[in-house]
Amino acid sequence: MASLLVNNCRLYHAPETGSICSVLVQDGKIERIGPVDPNPTASRILDARGAILAPGLIDVHIQGAGGADVLDATPEALQAISQTCARFGVTGFLATTVYKTAGENRHLSVAADAVGRDLGGARLLGVHLEGPCISLEKRGMIQPQCLAAPSSALLDDIYGLLGNTLKMMVVAPELPGSTEIIKMLVARGTIACLGHSNATYDQAKSGLEAGITHITHLFNAMPSLHHRHPGPLGAIFEAENVTCQVITDGVHIHPSVIRMVWRLLGPERVVAITDGMQAMGLPDGKYVYNDIEYEARNGAARYADGTLIGTAVGLNQILARLIAFTGCPLAAAVNSVTQNAARVLDISQTTGSLDVGKDADLVLLDDDLSVNATIVGGQIVYDRPAE
Repeated sequence: MASLLVNNCRLYHAPETGSICSVLVQDGKIERIGPVDPNPTASRILDARGAILAPGLIDVHIQGAGGADVLDATPEALQAISQTCARFGVTGFLATTVYKTAGENRHLSVAADAVGRDLGGARLLGVHLEGPCISLEKRGMIQPQCLAAPSSALLDDIYGLLGNTLKMMVVAPELPGSTEIIKMLVARGTIACLGHSNATYDQAKSGLEAGITHITHLFNAMPSLHHRHPGPLGAIFEAENVTCQVITDGVHIHPSVIRMVWRLLGPERVVAITDGMQAMGLPDGKYVYNDIEYEARNGAARYADGTLIGTAVGLNQILARLIAFTGCPLAAAVNSVTQNAARVLDISQTTGSLDVGKDADLVLLDDDLSVNATIVGGQIVYDRPAE
């Protein structure tokens, strides 16, 4: 039986005061968490040298990385994304993309086929579809040919391509017919999200009552909060059962607003995300998304007209910024992309925490949150080269 011992690590719950310990992995599962093993007999031993051990990070919103994009529609592109994610401590991700109403959607079938396969890095957990039932006014980077009116026939076509790999879908609740779509998504076990929406407060509340439980990149691609016209944000902050994606890079949302969100929602409702583009892991420069050129600079990706379309920042870096902006403990920040994300995806029974019996999806972090090593299912998929 394959075994791995991670020796001489500090658990992320209390890295400053926690004692050095070890974690034994057997057949891809955490078998033991305890004192350092002085006479290890595991088939492979990873000396953490005092690094922080945390659950593997989960990015529920990433479109590309490592020069590849889900829209490339190739297994090689998904492998590049998976392996680049692992460099940033990610052990699971949702392939985030669009549906083309009058074009080729092979990228969806390719992504569906890759779910659960070994891609050499982070696990592909499913697909997160932005649209097509979203607002033209709040579409952001999403092109008009990727928008469509809600209908059962449209949803049938999407499920025909993705089946149960469609884990998450964004809907603008103000669109006629959106309520039926939301209910159909929930009935099929897909997470219905509010996003790319120009909804009023009442329209947003109706969407939440219909079954929306998750918010796609809070504040971004939706109306701002106004004291007489609260819009979707007023409804979202009132809904105690709703979890929210937050891009905590300090560019998509001002650090002061990130602090406000953290206080108002509480640590358990925030899921930090990258909204990452294919420039993640690459130098600053010009790249192409959905046939349109954009520029990545200092971690932010923008079209030529200045439209902010995503980040080139890894999830461990997003965590570092979250801590810097809010002053929250390391454990709370890590939980936002491990326990919280796993609960949203309904996989917390198998991953997302350091518990005996859970999948050995782990990351070793230095004190600055740079990634030392990433482990998926007990296999080391990234080990930082020695300097």
